[in-house]
Amino acid sequence: MIVKQGRQWRSMCKGLVLGTLLTSCMILLYCLSAPQVHLSLPEVPVPYSCAHRPAQFHSIPAINNSQKTRGQKSVCTPKVDVMFMKTHKTASSTLINILFRFGEKHRLKFAFPDSRNDFFYPSPFQRSQVKDYKPGMCFNIICNHMRFNPPEVAKLLPMDTSYITILRDPAELFESSFHYFGRVVPLTWKIPGEDKLTEFLRDPHYYFDPEGFNSFYLKNLLFFDFGQDNTLELDDPRVEEGIRSITDRFQLVMLVEYFEESLILLKDALCWEMDDLLFFKLNARKGSTVSKLTPELRAKALEWNAIDWKLYQHFNNTFWKKVDAYGRKQMEEDVAELKRRNAEMAAICIEGGHAVEAGNIQETAMQPWQPIGEKSIMGYNLKKNVDKAHRKLCRKMLMPELQYLTELGVNLWITRLWGHIRDIINW
Repeated sequence: MIVKQGRQWRSMCKGLVLGTLLTSCMILLYCLSAPQVHLSLPEVPVPYSCAHRPAQFHSIPAINNSQKTRGQKSVCTPKVDVMFMKTHKTASSTLINILFRFGEKHRLKFAFPDSRNDFFYPSPFQRSQVKDYKPGMCFNIICNHMRFNPPEVAKLLPMDTSYITILRDPAELFESSFHYFGRVVPLTWKIPGEDKLTEFLRDPHYYFDPEGFNSFYLKNLLFFDFGQDNTLELDDPRVEEGIRSITDRFQLVMLVEYFEESLILLKDALCWEMDDLLFFKLNARKGSTVSKLTPELRAKALEWNAIDWKLYQHFNNTFWKKVDAYGRKQMEEDVAELKRRNAEMAAICIEGGHAVEAGNIQETAMQPWQPIGEKSIMGYNLKKNVDKAHRKLCRKMLMPELQYLTELGVNLWITRLWGHIRDIINW
């Protein structure tokens, strides 16, 4: 009897808390999704380059005229002005960790968002969204989630900035996005059955509302991230124009499926060192939560995300042209070296040598952000007795994005508030 009453009281309390939180969430979502006022900022030229100190010169193998073999050493200067267009569900959290560490190494200035971990996505990027921004300020690196707005980005960064981004197979990206963001896309709530993804792809036009809240997560998300219209028909000339504008703007478009090869091309394009590329895979999902796409479902996902598929095919072609120019044999050797060194770092840094489920992460500071309703994102335990020479690097390499941003001085109060609300909803 006492147990039953206790359960009733707990249920009532939970109902009151959830009701209050639901109201608060609606108010918060309204405030965060309301169109931002675009401030008219004066046009003050940004310096050609704004490195805090000259980057160190180092030698790299020079490609000869045939571009097939490597010869004598040449000297180059590491490029420190970088715009990384952080697309969704594309291993970008792993890449942003590399950029954070590179920026700290060279004492560079980041253009960070204010109060949250993105630049008020999905609204188009504005310079006024940058923390402590004043016209004419000089930044080296910008790498947080944004909806790309080229004119505003160009007014923030030096003229010699290298633009890079990363893409993922659109079918796999759609599956990941559907899983991760499904609970914050109201149009998915009415989909019946347990396997909502399969049901959605059975007749996506029936369920999809292009005007629905957060609907962009479920159709041509890559094209949307680049500031383009994700609901265009494939034969609309604006699709080709959009792809051409991305091609003209970005010096390197990496591919998730060839992540190590992409990093070697990044190293070559920016004159970085192999040490700058070391990484552990962050923000990965546990295998049991990943929907295995049948050939039929994959075809439907690609048809539904036809613009992203066209975008991906275009840059898959340019990617392998860059690999051929670099040299296939040299690429194989460099990828093997990067994998070997990553394995060495895993043995030094990671307890057990591999990622673990969220419930098995011992240190709160190493807990990654989780989607609403479950804990599917894996993380790591730092070894207890890492030697002094590697301790700091290990912690940085294993640190989730939000914790790293906080350590770099970003106030994430809106992100943290949403995190607390999410945790209570999951209670």
